[in-house]
Amino acid sequence: MGYRVAVVGATGNVGREMLNILEEVDFPVDEIHAIASRKSIGVEVSFGDRILKCKDVETFDFSRVDVVLMSVSGAFSREWAPKIARQGPIVIDNSSAWRMDPDVPLIVPEVNPEAADGVRKKGIIANPNCSTAQLVVALKPLHDEARIKRVVVSTYQSVSGAGKEGMDELWDQTKAIYMLGPTAPKKFPKQIAFNVIPFIGAFQDDGYTDEEHKMWNETHKILDPDIRLTVTCVRVPVMVGHSEAVNIEFAEAISDDEAREILRESPGVLVVDKRDDTGYMTPKEAQGEFAVYVSRIRMDHTQPNTLNLWIVSDNLRKGAALNAVQIAQLCAERGLLNKVAA
Repeated sequence: MGYRVAVVGATGNVGREMLNILEEVDFPVDEIHAIASRKSIGVEVSFGDRILKCKDVETFDFSRVDVVLMSVSGAFSREWAPKIARQGPIVIDNSSAWRMDPDVPLIVPEVNPEAADGVRKKGIIANPNCSTAQLVVALKPLHDEARIKRVVVSTYQSVSGAGKEGMDELWDQTKAIYMLGPTAPKKFPKQIAFNVIPFIGAFQDDGYTDEEHKMWNETHKILDPDIRLTVTCVRVPVMVGHSEAVNIEFAEAISDDEAREILRESPGVLVVDKRDDTGYMTPKEAQGEFAVYVSRIRMDHTQPNTLNLWIVSDNLRKGAALNAVQIAQLCAERGLLNKVAA
């Protein structure tokens, strides 16, 4: 027996990836519905070899489905996720709206699967920020082995993290530069083509951005509130795939060889770490893949019990759509689907 599934925000980058991944992983689907706002009614999206026409979120009967995958704005989710959950299905939300709500589990299945049982409080599970998801997948097994004290992260985040508008802007600016045309920024605050922007989101009172706040707040909720974490988030001219340079201080001794072996045995992680000029992963190579890739594992000789890592993942997949589908699989495995309203 399969499940009745709805994807809300089915016309966006992540919504389309959710549909692709549901089919790729052979999630047991009896019914599938593509849902969008009124302006996208009738827009066609694909699910395997089937074509789905988008239905209106305002008129769709969500009591007809078991699980809803949402990729919409935070404001939209704050309005609609509780309405949908009250009709019965589990809502798995990709926005930032519910991540820090104490009654809503924030889940990366390889890291804190037990948190899924908390879905009964509100019927909603939050998907973490794309940069957080890949980070905690790599940190979790190392934390279990040697207890992490402090993490310093610099991100290199692709324009797809800003949606289709971000991807279009990089493409349009790149073409304009070669054609000597205008490159005035629209989506980003400064030119992104052939440039990097050390700013994502909005500045907070402490000088950090809300994107940086998200990473440490979400890591604390998912993994361990005692880990000290400092972050610099940077937008780079890459279409898809987020990268992170990570420095990790441990409470106990751990060598680079030990870390390499631990990560090789860890769920969701693939180690690509040869000490030659091609022995590492790049975001281009990670595009379209499920794994979190870890490379450049080495000791930090300036600080005891400290390692440096390079982490890469497809932000539209593990950072968003794949993680949401894995949460749905987790809920099915734990017998949570069809039980929220009981």
